[in-house]
Amino acid sequence: MNKLALLTVTLAISMNAPAFAHDMGAMKDMDGDSAPNAMGGQMGMGAHMVMTDSRPQTPQDIERAHDVMNTLRRALVKYHNYRVALSEHYEIFLPTVPQEVYHFTDYAAAQQEYTGHFDPARPGSLLYVKNSSGDYVLVGAMYSAPADYTPDQLDAMIPLSVAHWHAHTNICLPNGITLEDILRGYVHGTQVDMPGMLPVSSSASAPAINQQLGFLADGRFGFTGKIANASDCKAAGGHMLDQAFGWMVHVYPFNGDDLKVAFGMTVPKPPATENQASR
Repeated sequence: MNKLALLTVTLAISMNAPAFAHDMGAMKDMDGDSAPNAMGGQMGMGAHMVMTDSRPQTPQDIERAHDVMNTLRRALVKYHNYRVALSEHYEIFLPTVPQEVYHFTDYAAAQQEYTGHFDPARPGSLLYVKNSSGDYVLVGAMYSAPADYTPDQLDAMIPLSVAHWHAHTNICLPNGITLEDILRGYVHGTQVDMPGMLPVSSSASAPAINQQLGFLADGRFGFTGKIANASDCKAAGGHMLDQAFGWMVHVYPFNGDDLKVAFGMTVPKPPATENQASR
């Protein structure tokens, strides 16, 4: 079974992810979240994302949330060394695209999540940031759920009073690029001038940007691309995904016991002691 089948059993993407940035004004250095469709540090409602509503918090919710955090802390210890994650079948999502947060996905575990199986000790994706040395530093994990799950079903996994599950919507991809291509990190298609790439004559850096980012280069396509409706997508030479992937939630268990941080929409900075953990 290929990766698309594994990850999209209930597909109606990510990937965090997940929120992306697409400021072309910062593209000259092609670094961090300056790249279009790179994983951003914050997520919010918009044309490309929907989130679950909050519910009143109960003592049981707080207890369940802390149980998830504690389980993750124990389960993720070995993955502070990102090489261990790679050796255990986690694969980097869109590895050629500079991102603020990198998703390392175990597609077998993700398949289980997308068929409704929830194992707090085996998240489908691990979340890493890069430190100043370019090493991956573990900051958390992501769980997924079927696209057709109801709020009650999501709440039973991670309480809606402490977390916002999110889903990616209205994703325009160029014709010739499929969801499976993206899962394989294949963003270039078969053309050197496909929609989404920068005109080679636009700048001296355009060929290098196109080589690295492919159809994500000009910021129109992808998870926070400027295109968010079917007619504009078709006119630009693309096709629209109403929803990509299912429901997702990020958990950041390493920055204390504050649930607002652990289940928040902003990626926390790794504790100072984590900066050497990936070496």
